[in-house]
Amino acid sequence: MRRGPLRRWRARGGRIVRVLLPFEDIMGVALALLSLQPDELARLGWSFAARKRLLEHFLVAGKEADAIAPSALDRTILTLRLPLRDVRRLQDFTRRELPMMASRAAVIDRLEAALDAAVGEER
Repeated sequence: MRRGPLRRWRARGGRIVRVLLPFEDIMGVALALLSLQPDELARLGWSFAARKRLLEHFLVAGKEADAIAPSALDRTILTLRLPLRDVRRLQDFTRRELPMMASRAAVIDRLEAALDAAVGEER
């Protein structure tokens, strides 16, 4: 039995959302995601595969930064292209786990605002 296009689309996470963040914030959040312990993943309702998929999106944004001069990276805004399902997971992570891991509240505020704006554009 073949799966229909709508079912495949839902399995991939649905609509793609663009999230704009500074390079430094993207790397900080990626490191926080990497440092999640198995019990923290379970609290979020994530699997290792879900975290790996989310980190792959961050890696793509990091590869975009390769074309930018190192002196300009601190001022560069990069685009994360995430499935809406992963944006919602990242919002939950931002509210529950990131405050315990991030050393700067400004990173949390910028990430939360960017995710809310990206989801708001989709409505």
